[in-house]
Amino acid sequence: MADMSLIKQTASALVAGLNKGEITPHDLLDALEARIAEVDGKVNALPTLCFDRARAHADALLKKPLGERGRLAGMPVPIKDLSDVAGVRSTQGSLIFKDTVPDVSDVLVTHLEAEGGIVYAKSNTPEFGAGANTFNEVFGATLNPWNTSRSAAGSSGGAGVALATGMAWVAHGSDMGGSLRNPASFNSVCGMRPSPGRVATSRGGKVDGNMGQEGPMARNVEDLALLFDAMCGEEPGDPVSKPRPQKSYLDQCRSGWKPKKVAFSRDLGITPVDPEVAKIVEAAARRFEDAGVIVEEAHPDLSEAHECFQILRALSYATGMKPLLEAHRDKLKPEVIWNIEKGLALTAADIVKADHLRAAMFQRTLDFFDNYDLLLCPATIVAPYPVEQRYVAECDGHTFETYIDWLAIVYAITNICSPALSIPAGFTGEDLPVGIQIVGRPNCDGQVLAGGRMLEEILGLKGKVPIDPRG
Repeated sequence: MADMSLIKQTASALVAGLNKGEITPHDLLDALEARIAEVDGKVNALPTLCFDRARAHADALLKKPLGERGRLAGMPVPIKDLSDVAGVRSTQGSLIFKDTVPDVSDVLVTHLEAEGGIVYAKSNTPEFGAGANTFNEVFGATLNPWNTSRSAAGSSGGAGVALATGMAWVAHGSDMGGSLRNPASFNSVCGMRPSPGRVATSRGGKVDGNMGQEGPMARNVEDLALLFDAMCGEEPGDPVSKPRPQKSYLDQCRSGWKPKKVAFSRDLGITPVDPEVAKIVEAAARRFEDAGVIVEEAHPDLSEAHECFQILRALSYATGMKPLLEAHRDKLKPEVIWNIEKGLALTAADIVKADHLRAAMFQRTLDFFDNYDLLLCPATIVAPYPVEQRYVAECDGHTFETYIDWLAIVYAITNICSPALSIPAGFTGEDLPVGIQIVGRPNCDGQVLAGGRMLEEILGLKGKVPIDPRG
C-alpha cells in the first residue's frame, strides 16, 4: 500500500531520504499514482501518465550505488507537454500533434534524467503555450484547486496545479511571458524564470533565441533551487547554454545572503493592477523591513516593454511556426494564428527597433540595480479569474487590446533578461492566491533565490500546499 504521508513532505527531505536508502523511487511513484487517481479527475493537471516507463527508470537507477544517483536521486518530475519525452505522448496541447510519440527526448529531459529525475507524467498546457489560461482542444481545461471555477493560469498551469494538489513535489515549466510565474501566483506555489542560458534545451527554428526559458517550479524556494541545480548545465546542442555555477543554487539559496535595499513597484509604471492584488503584494514586500531591509518605491524605466515584447514574441512565433500555419491553419486557435501572422508581417525596421528598445531597457535596468539589490512587484495583476474566460480582457477599468497585454508585469522582465521568481504573497478576500515577483540583476539567480527564501520565511506561507481541490 502506498505511503501517503510522503505526499506532504518536501522534495529536499525526500531526496535526503533517497540518498540514505530510507525510501526508494518506487515508494514515491506509488504515492503519486494513488494521489493522482484521487484528485486529478477534479483538476485535469496531468493528462498523460507514464508510470511503466518511470518504474523502469527507477529500476535502472537503483542499480547504481547510493550517492551516485544524481542530484535528484530518484525524485519524480512531471514534464510540461511542450517538451518531448521519448516514448511518451507529447502533444504541445495541439490537435496537430495529438497522437505524436517522439523517439528522442528534449535535452532538458535527458539532463534531468541524468541527474536522477524520473519522468512519470506530462503536465497540461495551452496550445503551444500560447495564452496564460491552461486549456486546449486535446485535453480540455486545467482547473485551479483553490476554486475549481477559476483559471490555473499558464502556460505551465498543469505543473502549478500538480504541485498545489500533491501530485508533484517539483515540476518542470517554461516561460516567455510569465508562463512559470503566472501559474505559481495563481496556485500559491513557486516558479522561476532563470537568466537566459541557465537551462539548456533542444533548439529549433531560432538557435540563439532567449525570449523563452525553461525553468523550475516547486512548493517552496529550497525545493525549487534543488530542481534548478538538476536542470542547469552546458549542452553542445544549445549554443547559448551556460556552465553550472561553482556554488550550487541550493547552497546559494541557503547562504543567508540578505539584501540591503530593495525596490517595490505596484505596476512597473506600465500596467493596471487590481487594487486588492496591489495591496497584498505591497504588504508582503514591506515585510522585508522586519529584517532591517530598506524598502523604497521605485522601478526602472520599462515604458517600451509593450512594443518590444509584441514584436519579439511575434517574430518567435513566425520563425518557429510558419510551416504549421501553412499546413494546419484549421487546427490552430485564433490567438496562435494572430501571433504567427503578426510576425510574418514584421519588417526589418520593426525588428531592429525592438532590439534597440530592448537594449535600452536592459541598460537602464543594469543601472537601476546599482542602487537596489532586488525589485519586487506583483507576479500577476489579478487573482485567479473564471476559467471560461480565455484571457483577462479588462483590469481596474482598463480594456486590453490583445490577449497578452494583461501579462506586461511579467513580460517586461522577460525583455530585460533578469531572473524572476514568483512566491506566494497572500490571499484575497475570496481566499484566492496572490504571488509576488522577485527580480534580480541578470545572472544573479542565486541572490533572487536567497532573497525569495528569506521573504518566504518572513511571510510564513510555506506549507499551505498541498490541498484537496475546492469546488
